[in-house]
Amino acid sequence: MKSRAWLALLPLIPGAALAQGSITLYGVVDAGIEYLSHVPTAGGGSASTVRMSTGNLSTSRFGLRGTEDLGSGLKGVFVLENGFDLDTGKVNQGGRLFGRQAFVGLQNPYGTLTLGRHQTLLFDFSSAFDPMVISTRYSLLMHDKWMSGRADNSVKFTGTTGGIYYGLLYSTGYDSTAGGEIPGASKAGREWSASFGYANGPFSTRMAYDEVRGSTVALQNNRERRAAVGAAFAFSQLKVLAGYRYYSGDFTTSSLRTNLYWAGVQYQATPALSLTGAAYYTDVRNSSADPYSFVLSGTYALSKRTDLYTILAYAKNRDDSAMGLSGFGPSLNPSATTLVNATEQVGTGQSQLGAIVGVRHRF
Repeated sequence: MKSRAWLALLPLIPGAALAQGSITLYGVVDAGIEYLSHVPTAGGGSASTVRMSTGNLSTSRFGLRGTEDLGSGLKGVFVLENGFDLDTGKVNQGGRLFGRQAFVGLQNPYGTLTLGRHQTLLFDFSSAFDPMVISTRYSLLMHDKWMSGRADNSVKFTGTTGGIYYGLLYSTGYDSTAGGEIPGASKAGREWSASFGYANGPFSTRMAYDEVRGSTVALQNNRERRAAVGAAFAFSQLKVLAGYRYYSGDFTTSSLRTNLYWAGVQYQATPALSLTGAAYYTDVRNSSADPYSFVLSGTYALSKRTDLYTILAYAKNRDDSAMGLSGFGPSLNPSATTLVNATEQVGTGQSQLGAIVGVRHRF
């Protein structure tokens, strides 16, 4: 839905100019039925379950996106985007009204500079190089949810010149619900990141670096760093993607190092049918607790806006690993603030199978 408004020429005001603006209402609604094995029970055991699952390929959302032409290649831009659970109607992203994105800024041919709450540069990187496009269910996020991180109180700049991509982000308090922006605590809640990439025809590659500090005075010296690189190549209807992410977490009483590898393909079998396959593997430094997972998905487009889909995934844990299809259990590292944030885990060494059939509509 689009509405366009023209600002009238105001002859009585010196320097008045004709400006064009637009506001777009957009969104996605996504829900399905999920089967999941080895789900923890209240009695301390586990059981399989069949349940409604929402936001599987795409988190349900609605948003407003606006632009105004200011002349000489300069535009004013804003985005307000809400995320919600379709089965209950509840707002997600920590209860924020516009928790997915909320920013305002300026755009010119060299890039876009905005202030507010943003998707991080790791989010942008993962969207481009995860075969499952960091879908809420069964994607790169099983192994590291911070790859789809968002930052409150942030300034973000991204742009593309020719085939070169570049990005910078700085936050004075990336999670306002946990702290940050504390007078006298210059490190608390700080996050900064940078990204650089190149695309030429069917080939693209990008690197990203991200660093966050603990959000409170007591935790401000905790530091988590991630460095990632990805590449993609398209062969007609087939696209091959691969990536690597290094993680370093240094805390008051512990530390953690992990390597995350992934690879996959996206295949447009017919104009309506698309297929995706992916494999992910986490190597925990100085440990044999190294989980891996496999995902297969298929999407059939009933129209440009509505599609049916199915997803099948399997998470395999080794030794003391406890990664379910929703993410790691707290045994990975209790001190981490960004890596360990799953709400549902399997038992140590236990594997998990998941399957979803659903429908998605875009507007």
